[in-house]
Amino acid sequence: METSSFAQRLAISGAMPRLSVGMAKTVDIGFLAPLSGQVESWGLPGLHGCRIWESWLNRAGGLLIGGRRYPIRIHAYDCGDDPVAARDGAMQLVQDHDIKLMMMLGGDSFAAVADFLGERRILTSTLLPSDLSPDTPYLIAPSEVHPIYVVTGVDWLARARPDLKTVAMCTQTDGMGLPSLATYRAAFKAAGIGVAHEVQYPAEGGDVVGIVQPMLDANPDILCWCTSYTPMVHAMTEYAFAQGYDGQILSCTLDHYDALVGKTSRDFMEGVVFQFPDFDDPALREKAFFFNQPNVFYEEYNNRFPGSWSAVSWEYAAILDIWHAAVEKAGSVNPVSVLAAMKQLGHVTHAFGPAAWWGEDVFGIDNALVGEWPVVTVQDGKARIVEFGSIPDWLGAHSDLLKAEMQDLGQMWEQRLGRADAGPELRARTVDG
Repeated sequence: METSSFAQRLAISGAMPRLSVGMAKTVDIGFLAPLSGQVESWGLPGLHGCRIWESWLNRAGGLLIGGRRYPIRIHAYDCGDDPVAARDGAMQLVQDHDIKLMMMLGGDSFAAVADFLGERRILTSTLLPSDLSPDTPYLIAPSEVHPIYVVTGVDWLARARPDLKTVAMCTQTDGMGLPSLATYRAAFKAAGIGVAHEVQYPAEGGDVVGIVQPMLDANPDILCWCTSYTPMVHAMTEYAFAQGYDGQILSCTLDHYDALVGKTSRDFMEGVVFQFPDFDDPALREKAFFFNQPNVFYEEYNNRFPGSWSAVSWEYAAILDIWHAAVEKAGSVNPVSVLAAMKQLGHVTHAFGPAAWWGEDVFGIDNALVGEWPVVTVQDGKARIVEFGSIPDWLGAHSDLLKAEMQDLGQMWEQRLGRADAGPELRARTVDG
C-alpha cells in the first residue's frame, strides 16, 4: 500500500484527472455508530471525518474499479449506545442498500449484530479488536486497536516519571471498559507500578463522588480513568480538581480537553497523559503515515464541524483509506476479495506508520493492524505528542501479562463467545446525572 492517503493527495494537489465513466452506480458504505448519547463523541465526529473523505474522493471521480470510476455514498444510522438499536440499524442498512463495508464503533453493539453481518459476509470494521474472534472472519480492526495501544502511554509515563509508584483506576463494566481495564492492569504490572485501588462502576455511569473519592483516599501517584466515556472523564477530572488533587492523571481519551482546561486550570491539566493527538501537531509533519498533510484534514474538519474534534474524528476515514486501497488492488468491492487484498498487502501503512496484521494470540484471528501509536500530553493547555510507542515491541515482551489479565476479566475471545451478556437484549445506557 502507498504511504499516503489517496483522498488526501487529491485534496492537496487538486490536479488529478476526474473521470465520469461509470458514475451511474454508487458504492454504498454503512456507518452504524453512536451519533447521540453518552458515546456520541466516539461516533458522530467519525462520521464528520468520513464526510470529508467522501467528498474528496467523489470530487476526484470516485473509486477506480476495472477501469471505471464509481462514487461512494455513506449511509449513517444512529444506534446510540443501544445494542437493540444496532441490530435494527444493521438490518435497515443492509436491506435498504447494497452495503459493501459496514463501519462500527464496536463493543456491545457489534455483539448484537455479529451473526447477522457474518452470515451475509459483510466486511465490517470495528475500533475494538477485542470484538475479534475466529467466528468473525469478516470483522477487521485496521485503524484503532483499542485498548491495546494504551500500553504505550503507561510505558512512556513509567520511563518519564520513575517516581510514580502507585495507581488508582476505574472503568465501566461493559465491552469498552473491561478490555481497557485488563490492558491497563497488564501495562502497570509490566511497568512495576502497583494498583492502590480499583473501581468498576456500572455501564450506564455512576456516582462520581463514590467512584473518585475512594481512589483519592488511597493516596495514589496516578489517577487512571481507563476508557471511561467522555461525560464521566470530564466529571471525574473536575471532581479531582475540586478536591485539590495534584498528582498525575492518565486517560485513554480526553475529548474536548480544552473545556476541561477552562473548567479546571492549565496548571492542573499540565502533563495529563492520553493517546489521541490533534492533527496540527508538529510531530505529525515528520511522521510517514497515511495523512501526509494531517494539518490540511484538521483545518478542513474544524472549518466544517467546529468544536467537535474527538479521538475518532480521523479513525473511520483511516479505515476507508485502507479499504479503498484494497478495493483498487482487488479490482472489486466484493468483501471476500477486498479482505484477501488487505491481507496480501502484508505490512500495511495504517494511521501512524507501518503496521502488521496481528491478534491470533489474544483474539484468535489476525485481523487487527498493530504498529506505533502516539503518546500525548497536555502542555500549556494544548495536546502535544511526546513519543510514538511501539505496540509490537510491548507485546513481544509482555503478551503473557495481557492474556492473563484478559482471562481474569473474561475478555478472551473464547470466554466471550455465546455469553448471555453479549446479546441484543442489553439495555441502552445514559450518563448518570
